[in-house]
Amino acid sequence: MLEIHKNYVIDENQQPIAVQIPITEFEKIEEILEDYVLEKLMKEVQGETPFSLDEALIELEKE
Repeated sequence: MLEIHKNYVIDENQQPIAVQIPITEFEKIEEILEDYVLEKLMKEVQGETPFSLDEALIELEKE
């Protein structure tokens, strides 16, 4: 499990309003989330017929 070193930011009423974490830990969290989403998307299209190059170019032109 990823250990996250948190520093809480508090307001004048001593209520937590934000959290600071080291940039390296933030980047690792981003990487984990991106990998998770990519895997989920890959599973969604599993079994579908991929586009040909021409079909893909047509779809890209629509955007």
